[in-house]
Amino acid sequence: MRSRRAEWVTGEIGRVFLRLGMLARRVLAAVAVWTAVLIAIFPLYWAVVTSLRPRNVELGDLWLPGVRFEPTLAAWERLLALPGLWSSFGNSIAISVGAATLAITLAAPAAYAIGRLRFPRGWAPAMLLAFLFLRLLPPVVYLPSYLLLLRQLSLVDTVAGLVIVNATFNLPLAAIILAGAFREVPRELEEAAWVDGVSRWGSFARICLPLVAPAIAASWLLCLAFIWNEWMYASALGYIEARSVPVLIQATGSGGGVPFGAATTRALASTAVPVLAALLAQRYMVRALSLGAVKG
Repeated sequence: MRSRRAEWVTGEIGRVFLRLGMLARRVLAAVAVWTAVLIAIFPLYWAVVTSLRPRNVELGDLWLPGVRFEPTLAAWERLLALPGLWSSFGNSIAISVGAATLAITLAAPAAYAIGRLRFPRGWAPAMLLAFLFLRLLPPVVYLPSYLLLLRQLSLVDTVAGLVIVNATFNLPLAAIILAGAFREVPRELEEAAWVDGVSRWGSFARICLPLVAPAIAASWLLCLAFIWNEWMYASALGYIEARSVPVLIQATGSGGGVPFGAATTRALASTAVPVLAALLAQRYMVRALSLGAVKG
């Protein structure tokens, strides 16, 4: 009788410790997640707070507007009155949308060929590795060649020149993403279309492209974000007529120091377009990330 009672007590104690262990894991996981979230959003919060500070208190340990200082919208008013603001935003939108669209247009057929056509063994991985190598190289490696090419074509400091440069630099990223998506399309669908007399280009346009539309949207959005935030090519190849938002943000520096209110308002305003694009393409992003996750 005593042994049964001892076994029951031991079992209950074990279950209690098991529940405590599970609760501790959940608490630690929640703490880790919230810590990561706070670390990620703190720069955004600090930028918002700095943009609301008066110019005479831009520096200092001022965390809470309305408590540690009186918030003001003077920095935002100066931003809206800034000469060249809307032209810079227009240039960035034209460059980002045009370059991302051109990159996807060129990458889709290449990715289809890598993912669907039959190459000698090892060729397809080698081509993807070459695309990856081209994307991982520092952008400054390509700058002299781009500069000489655009000078020959009279496209320096033009939106068209920056569209070409950013499209070619981001094309490998789109090709890598789309190659995996095209590979997941069942071959039986294309074979059935070929039996009905559809050509290879017809099956590419009518069957494969609609099925990989989420991946196309996701890769287009990623290219848009990278191009929107690109500074080096924009500052070297489009500094006056084709000045973009990153170059406008960089121009806040001066010999008397950096006006942090102006810098943060420009940086926050520049996030509007990528955030809006991400919200509009959110469902496509989720579907693209789940491509190939479930096999039928």
